[in-house]
Amino acid sequence: MMGKDCVLALDQGTTSTRCILFDEKGTPVVSHQQEHAQICPRPGWVEHDANEIWFCAQNVIREAAAKSPSSRPMALGITNQRETVVVWDKNTGEPVYNAIVWQCARTQDFCAEWQNTKGWEQSSTGSGKVKDKTGLLISNYFSGTKLKWILDNVPGAKDRAKRGDLLFGTIDTWLVWNLTGGVRGGIHATDVTNASRTLLMNIRALEWDEEMLDFLGIPASMLPRIEPSSHVYGETAKNVSFEAGIPISGVLGDQQAALFGQACFDQGMVKNTYGTGLFMLLNTGDVCASSQNGLLTTPAYSLKKGSCVYALEGSVAMGGATIQWLRDNLRIIDTAEDSEYFANKAKDSGGTYFVPAFSGLFAPYWDMGARGTLVGLTRYARKEHLIYAALESICYQTRDVLEAMQKDSRVKVSEMKVDGGAVANDTLMQMQADIAGLSVVRPMFRETTALGAAYAAGLAVGFWDSFESLRALWKKDRVFSSALTPEEREIKYKGWRKAIEKSRDWLSGE
Repeated sequence: MMGKDCVLALDQGTTSTRCILFDEKGTPVVSHQQEHAQICPRPGWVEHDANEIWFCAQNVIREAAAKSPSSRPMALGITNQRETVVVWDKNTGEPVYNAIVWQCARTQDFCAEWQNTKGWEQSSTGSGKVKDKTGLLISNYFSGTKLKWILDNVPGAKDRAKRGDLLFGTIDTWLVWNLTGGVRGGIHATDVTNASRTLLMNIRALEWDEEMLDFLGIPASMLPRIEPSSHVYGETAKNVSFEAGIPISGVLGDQQAALFGQACFDQGMVKNTYGTGLFMLLNTGDVCASSQNGLLTTPAYSLKKGSCVYALEGSVAMGGATIQWLRDNLRIIDTAEDSEYFANKAKDSGGTYFVPAFSGLFAPYWDMGARGTLVGLTRYARKEHLIYAALESICYQTRDVLEAMQKDSRVKVSEMKVDGGAVANDTLMQMQADIAGLSVVRPMFRETTALGAAYAAGLAVGFWDSFESLRALWKKDRVFSSALTPEEREIKYKGWRKAIEKSRDWLSGE
């Protein structure tokens, strides 16, 4: 008797790897998760063991499949931490150095020098070669400078790369190569969403950019082939530790996967992920919209070679991390869930505003000199008000990005789909609706990153036949609507903008 068909989603994140099996209704059947080590050899440096990640990937797929022996995998989709870099020897399969993680700041000094090189980047909102070509800003956040560091600092790496012995990839590429056979003929490929985060891909041509490669000193022979997000890359090989012959047919960077998993297939649809940071994407259709308001331009997904759907992206550093700070640094709450309890006791912020610019401000300000700021304090203020203000800061930062998106796209957003761990907080979601002045829609299944990878993989092999069938699978849990008048909303937001000014001017007068 044949088992029930399913799709596997491999979700390779910054701290762990997991596999979820989805049935034809998009319902999770079983899952298995495994953490991997965080390696911090120096302050500001973050690395992973790429071999450990590959081991974890095999293990979670095998264990998830074992939990549901009656399920028959029809496809495998991959979603991954973006920007993390692996360089390995194609003849041995061994990495030449640990994977350098997206959080790693080791190339900060090089980026500062690059920013001052005429023509490459004028400002976060102005034009410049990097932004025009890649849609990104010069930053140690992205992959290209990490790859350059490996070639410049690992003994012999540059010569081996020039000889054609070394391969480069983000984590998706590393996994696809190993899953399809590795040194025995592994496929060296990536998708447009991951390629777009490297500083090496021209986002209009959807091809590697020769000028960017030349400037960073990267041989083109190292780079993977760029493929659509929903596409059959190859099949799992016999030498992996689970079933061979499973089509690998979906690859998406994590934030684009969340957009796909939220069924945001139409121009003007928005999703916001509430994790450690905040990541908002607006589907701009076939329009490659260049931001003049501090956002990134990025491919959202691709279904066909040489074309894609684009998005505007705004990233905020301190989302859920703000609540972690209240818990771990100030110790005024014991768990993240306590924030909702104390905020409900306070009912408002007591006139206080909290700007959590602990590592500067990201989108749309890109001000690395800004600092965390608490304003509006009186003797009336208690810890409950600070907790309330911390939750509000998440919502204000989201509105800042949303306003920038609406200016760039000229699209009026009336509804925002949300996902991530923090969306379980009803109070936070109501605050968000109030402050942004739109409907906040929470889905039934909130792990939309893995779901997006499954959708992309299933679509490529006919497990699902159309966007319409995927839209039908998406189910909402609750809609939060604004309870504030427009006047009340603008008074509150005006106070936030004043607090932002204080955060950015903290060194003025010295």
